[in-house]
Amino acid sequence: MDCKSWGSRDIVFLCIIVLSLIHVSLGAKVRHFKWEVEYMYGAPDCQEHVVMGINGQFPGPTIRAKAGDTIVVDLTNKLHTEGVVIHWHGIRQLGTPWADGTASISQCAINPGETFEYRFKVDRPGTYFYHGHYGMQRSAGLYGSLIVDMADGEKEPFHYDAEFNLLLSDWWHKSVHEQEVGLSSNPFRWIGEPQSLLINGRGQYNCSLAAKFSNSSISQCKFKGNEKCAPQVLKVRPNKTYRLRIASTTALASLNLAIEGHKMVVVEADGNHVQPFAVNDLDIYSGESYSVLLKTDQNPYKNYWVSIGVRGRDPKTNQALTLLSYSATPASKLPTTQPPVTPRWDDYNHSKAFTKSIYALMGSPQPPKTYDRRIILLNTQNRLNGFVKWAINNVSLVLPSTPYLGSIKFGLNNAFDQKSPPDNYDSSYDIMKPAPNQNTTQGSGVYSITLNTTVDVILQNANALAKDVSEIHPWHLHGHDFWVLGYGEGKFKDGDEKTFNLKNPPLRNTAVIFPFGWTALRFVADNPGVWAFHCHIEPHLHMGMGVIFAQGVHRVGQIPKEALACGLTGNKQN
Repeated sequence: MDCKSWGSRDIVFLCIIVLSLIHVSLGAKVRHFKWEVEYMYGAPDCQEHVVMGINGQFPGPTIRAKAGDTIVVDLTNKLHTEGVVIHWHGIRQLGTPWADGTASISQCAINPGETFEYRFKVDRPGTYFYHGHYGMQRSAGLYGSLIVDMADGEKEPFHYDAEFNLLLSDWWHKSVHEQEVGLSSNPFRWIGEPQSLLINGRGQYNCSLAAKFSNSSISQCKFKGNEKCAPQVLKVRPNKTYRLRIASTTALASLNLAIEGHKMVVVEADGNHVQPFAVNDLDIYSGESYSVLLKTDQNPYKNYWVSIGVRGRDPKTNQALTLLSYSATPASKLPTTQPPVTPRWDDYNHSKAFTKSIYALMGSPQPPKTYDRRIILLNTQNRLNGFVKWAINNVSLVLPSTPYLGSIKFGLNNAFDQKSPPDNYDSSYDIMKPAPNQNTTQGSGVYSITLNTTVDVILQNANALAKDVSEIHPWHLHGHDFWVLGYGEGKFKDGDEKTFNLKNPPLRNTAVIFPFGWTALRFVADNPGVWAFHCHIEPHLHMGMGVIFAQGVHRVGQIPKEALACGLTGNKQN
C-alpha cells in the first residue's frame, strides 16, 4: 500500500498509523500459560522454609513476550486454605481492568481449587514483573519476571549484545502469616528487617560472602553443594555491551545496586525510555524497574562483585553479592577486593541526586500543561482503637468484600463507603512533628475521577508516630503511567508548582516520596476501571496506606463472571 497516494498530509499520517497497527497485529501472538500456585519447601537463602511457588518454581516462571502480544494465564489455586490473585505490575490493562489482579478491587480472590483466566495485551515493551496482591503473598514469594520485547521490526534506541535479568527481593524466616498477625495485633509487633536479600530468588543468610567480606572464610558459606541458593554468576565476554534488566519486588527494603569497577548507563525506567546517564550505583525502590547498559571494558582476567544493599532503613541485613565473571576467568576465582559498599542508609542526598537525574527521552509524550483536579495525599502513621495503622488524609484504607469494579458498574451502593475521601488535609497540620491527635478513621471510599481529565497528585510525607522519624514510601499506580513533575522538601505550598518540570519529566508507574518531603505527579485518567494507588511496601499497604481511583466504569465492557462471583456482586450476577 502506498500511503502517499492517499492525498493530504493528515490522511497520509492516518494511513501510516493504520499500517503500523496492521504490522503489530500481524506479528502479535497469543501466549498461553498454565500455572498452579502452591506452597512448597525451598531454601532461598540456604535455610529451608515454606515458600509460595508456581509450577514448583520459585521465583515463578519468567514470561517473555513481544509488544502487541496477548498473554493468557490459566491460574489454578492449589493453596487449599486461602485465596490468591496475581497483579501484572506495570501492565496498564487497557480494556481489561478485571485482569489487573487486585483482590477486592478488580476481582474476587481465586478460591482454593478454582482456576481463573487472566487474558490481557502487553502493549508496550519494557521490564516488568508480576506478584501476588492478596494479603501479603508477595512477602511469601509469589512473584516473577515479565519481559516485553520490541515488536517485530522495531528497535530499541540503544544497542546491546546480550542481556541479564535481575529480580530483586527480600526474605524473612518468619512466615508471612505470622507477620500479618503481628501487624494486626495490639500491642503492635513489627515484622523486623529481612534476614536476606535475594537476587533471582537466591541469597545467603549469615554468610561471609556478604557485607563483612573475608576472603579466607568464603569456604564457610552454606551454599556449597546447594546450587538452589548459590549466587547466579553473570558470565560475560570482554568488550561487549550488556543490558541488565533490574526490577525490585521487595516487601520492605529500598536497595542500592553497584558493580565493582564498572559504570552503568540508565536507559529505561518502569518500561519507559529515559535520557541515558551514567552512574556508579543506582537506588531502586520496591515496585521500580530499570534497564542499564554495562560495558565489559575492564581487565578480563579478573572477576568483579555485584553488590546489593539496603537503603533508607538502618540495615540489619547483609548485602547480597554475586559475580560478574569474564569468560577468560573461571567463575570460581573470587575477587580479592572488597565488594562495593552501599552508600550510608540515610544519605538521602545521594538518593535524591540519582532520582532527580531521570528525564524522559527526547520525543517521549509530554504532560498536559494544566490539570483539572489536584489531590493532595498526606501520609501519616496513626492509631485506630490502639492498633497501629497508616492513613491517607486521616483515612486508613480497608477493602470491601465486594470488588469495587463490579459494585460500581452494577450500582451496588451499599458495598462500600459512598463518601469520597478528602482531596486535601488540614493546612495547619505540622508535618515535621508527631500529630497531637494520633487517632485515625477507617474507610473504603473511592476517589471518583472524570474520564479523560488530567489529575495532579501531591504525595506529602510527614512525621510518623515516633519523634523525628519519617520513612521512604514508594507509591505505585495501577492502570496508568504518570509524569513525575518534581520533588520538594517540607510541606508542599502554593507556588511550588513553579518548580515543576513540564518539558521532559519521566513517565513512571512507581515514584518515591522522601522523608519530610513531597512528590508531584500528573496523569490522564484515560483508562476506564477501578485502580489501586498505594505504597508498595507490603506491610504499609496491609496497614492501610492506599487509595482507590475509579473512572469511566460505565465504559467497561462485559466483565468475566468469574471475576465477580463473590460478595454482593456475585449475588447480582446470579
